[in-house]
Amino acid sequence: MSRLFATKPLAVLLGEANAAGALKRTLGAGHLTALGVGAIIGSGLFIRTANAVSQASGPAVTLAFVLAALGCVFAGLCYAEFAAMIPIAGSAYTYAYTTMGEFVAWVIGWALIMEYALGAATVSIGWSEYLSKLLDAFGVHLPYGLTHSPLESAVLGGVTEHGLVNLPAVLVVVALSLLLIKGTQESAVFNSVMVVVKVTVVLLFIGVGWQFINPANHTPYLIPDDAAPVRNAAGQIVREYSAWNKHGLGGILGGAAIVFFAFIGFDAVSTAAQEARNPRRDMPISILGSLAICTVLYVLFGHVLTGVAHWREFADPSLGAEASVAYAIRAHMPGYGWLATAVTLAILLGFSSVVLVMLMGQSRVFFSMAQDGLMPRAFAELHPRYRTPYKSNLVLMGFVGVFAAFVPGSLAGDLTSFGTLLAFVLVSIGVWLMRRSHPAQPRPFRAPLSSPRFPLIPLLGAMLCAALIAALDAFTLQVAAIWMLLGFAVYFLYGRKNSKLQQGIVVLPEELAEPVGK
Repeated sequence: MSRLFATKPLAVLLGEANAAGALKRTLGAGHLTALGVGAIIGSGLFIRTANAVSQASGPAVTLAFVLAALGCVFAGLCYAEFAAMIPIAGSAYTYAYTTMGEFVAWVIGWALIMEYALGAATVSIGWSEYLSKLLDAFGVHLPYGLTHSPLESAVLGGVTEHGLVNLPAVLVVVALSLLLIKGTQESAVFNSVMVVVKVTVVLLFIGVGWQFINPANHTPYLIPDDAAPVRNAAGQIVREYSAWNKHGLGGILGGAAIVFFAFIGFDAVSTAAQEARNPRRDMPISILGSLAICTVLYVLFGHVLTGVAHWREFADPSLGAEASVAYAIRAHMPGYGWLATAVTLAILLGFSSVVLVMLMGQSRVFFSMAQDGLMPRAFAELHPRYRTPYKSNLVLMGFVGVFAAFVPGSLAGDLTSFGTLLAFVLVSIGVWLMRRSHPAQPRPFRAPLSSPRFPLIPLLGAMLCAALIAALDAFTLQVAAIWMLLGFAVYFLYGRKNSKLQQGIVVLPEELAEPVGK
């Protein structure tokens, strides 16, 4: 049992960080905050907001955003401490390996597949939805069957349509995976442009939509416990609100678990700790600053969206269940059809960058796990010409493509939230354990109120994120449990037997970084 929880020595991790090459500390708080805002604002806002509104929280989605942001703040402070102390690839997986042992590291690495891989699938599904709306504006209508999963159906024009395969979602995954194999990466300039585009879109919708708010749409603010189910044109129930996390105060928690997806990406700030000029000052400013900016924008966005259109409209597949922002503009903001088209185009550009980043992030997690022997060595092999983990990208292209093609976006998004929340719980606990096991280790940044005897911030972060996990849909939790059990089987059948740590082998990063065939 002790071997199961063997930890990777901190000295080895720090040696790997040094061997990987020192990065220049050129990023200030402003650059890091822009990075955080660019990573956070994506499909979560434009897709998951309407999902939370129609499934659990109604107009109180604004409070759900605040609650989700609070959990991110606690976890973000813990990420900042780890990132400043252990600036190496692998993120939460690496942190767990040195604090809670190999098995927990495997669990978190396996859960991160749900964050990055399924996150990419969720965003690609959203990309497909908005592409359909954009083409509709120009008179081109894609068949329902080729833009939806087999698990989805809708009554359109009095006829029940069934999904077959989400083809646009698959195509965008394939295209971006091939770009990653070739080595295409976002530059700082491109990231800054995307930040400007995304924030401009959000501000435009808030500014223009504010004058179209109907106060009656905000009454009642919480979904009542006796809310009637939402039915489609055929009389079938598509949403019901009897469960504890589907109405009232419980609906706020349920909504927070759904919109939590909208905050995924802030941990990208913590991964840049080695490039921060002053991590002690810049990391908390950038993490808290990006979260604060996005939370304010999210609250205003949710307030306008639920004021312009009634929350029940977003539950009906024939109305605003898809491409909610474009629907709200076209249905309730006369004279601003051009804004719906411009918003849709800008969202497509933003979604593309998010899918690219998520696919790249997942391949790097696989790369770190393969270096440790917990995944097949192929995931750590680099292309002989492009020097990218091309085999990892190809596997991801198939895996993510299947999910994008055949799984509804709501399920993929909830599974993404589960994987991220689980990672946040373990990172929060890891900070406390590291304080106990390595009290003298230099820490450029220290999470406040996190002493070994009084770990308030880690405890609050772990508890709140665990509560958000419990508030997820029961079916999502069942699927997540099956996924984690599958991960346990993979670890005991493969990972444990091939672990470099279990075999007492220390592999230098440069030995694994050699291109294939060299």
